[in-house]
Amino acid sequence: MRMLVTGGAGFIGANFVLDTIERRPDAEVTVLDALTYAGNRDSLSPVAGRIRFVHGDICDAALVDRLVAESDVVVHFAAESHVDNSLHDPSPFIRTNILGTFTILEAVRKHGRRLHHISTDEVFGDLPLDAVEQFTEETAYDPSSPYSASKASSDMLVRAWVRSYGVEATLSNCANNYGPYQHVEKLIPRQITNLLTGTRPKLYGAGANVREWTHVADHNDAVHRIIDGGRIGHTYLIGSGDERSNKEIVELILELSGEPAGAYDHVADRPGHDLRYSNDSTKVRTELGWQPRYADFRAGLAATLDWYRQNEWWWKPQKTDTEARYGILGR
Repeated sequence: MRMLVTGGAGFIGANFVLDTIERRPDAEVTVLDALTYAGNRDSLSPVAGRIRFVHGDICDAALVDRLVAESDVVVHFAAESHVDNSLHDPSPFIRTNILGTFTILEAVRKHGRRLHHISTDEVFGDLPLDAVEQFTEETAYDPSSPYSASKASSDMLVRAWVRSYGVEATLSNCANNYGPYQHVEKLIPRQITNLLTGTRPKLYGAGANVREWTHVADHNDAVHRIIDGGRIGHTYLIGSGDERSNKEIVELILELSGEPAGAYDHVADRPGHDLRYSNDSTKVRTELGWQPRYADFRAGLAATLDWYRQNEWWWKPQKTDTEARYGILGR
């Protein structure tokens, strides 16, 4: 299999590449990544000699066309993905997530290649805190931020290209991910690295907002199963079933670090902050036999905390710039 992975130096994409090399030793993997602030080529260092890395932009139609022509399968992770950044400046999200996906789709259509498109459950908006309702593959889109709106747009493009042009594509929408190589701007690694640098963790508002947390290894296992056995044109929701409030997350990080549960600071809440996400992942479980291996969130979080403790070389260069951006945003 000749596989092109867009955004393969980002958090989920890099973990996917590492996993692919382990489970598909005969695969020829090409990574296309623009190496914006959230991309880190060092994340691929364990497999650097076994992949081809191309530093480039998914909006570069000529480059994308050439790389897609040389591939059998395209796995499209590349995206701007941080809500706070999209609220501050939406323009990179419109360009990368919409125009970039269009560029990928046109190359896939031209060369008749298989595509899997990675998306997020944030395209569905949010759910009430006091309900058992979950998102399903049939839930109407209702995005709340420029980020989620741009991802919703990219999903719709993929669906339209499947229907209008017969592109062989599948889609997946995943719950919040955590694990190694996640940029320190995100909730879990930011609070972990705050503690590791002697800074008190930060919590938006009252911290009541709830997310479903899925380990990145479980997410990528589901992606491989969809690539191998997913039905063309279908969407699959991925989620562990483990829901936690942001307050619970911060307090658990403090507990695992041996710190008092209340040793954090409240900051102004994010505008339009979604209340709750929860995915009904019955389809991917029943059709493709997927089950999360990291069913114990506490154990998965402890392992993630250990990874950041042991890999300061990877995250320390990001930390100063990240905190400076949060300072501009007042968070």
